[in-house]
Amino acid sequence: MKFLKNKWLWIKNILIPVVLGGIVGLIISNFMDYNELNKPPLSPPGFIFGIVWTILYILMGISYGILDYKNLIDTNTKNIYYLQLFVNLLWPIAFFVFKWRLFAFIWLIFLVILIIKMMIEFYKKDKTAAYLQIPYLLWSIFAAYLNIGVYLLNK
Repeated sequence: MKFLKNKWLWIKNILIPVVLGGIVGLIISNFMDYNELNKPPLSPPGFIFGIVWTILYILMGISYGILDYKNLIDTNTKNIYYLQLFVNLLWPIAFFVFKWRLFAFIWLIFLVILIIKMMIEFYKKDKTAAYLQIPYLLWSIFAAYLNIGVYLLNK
């Protein structure tokens, strides 16, 4: 189990996205209007989002942790990782707090592009770190579909 030898490295890398996501969840909690919105087909119940995003943040932390553990993080890797995380964390604020639905959709497209760039950067260093981000990419694309659907159905 030498992979888990440096537990603080793993705790830090997993907790950063999970805690930041939790903070954003608290910020937007009083502004949530998901249940009142007209939603496109395939829209999941609201409680699913917290579960899915927690899993995705954990996978994000594990991927970054793999690179950190193997000393494969350079400035470019760090920048793309934290930029996509920052963009990710601002989306629910734009969507729920400010109700900027169209802007939030465009922001999500930007996030999808950053996720792809991050995955490419991770792939160059460790394929597993990149593959662990496939659910994040797919969910973000699905979120973009939901976002544009909500925008079109509620304008």
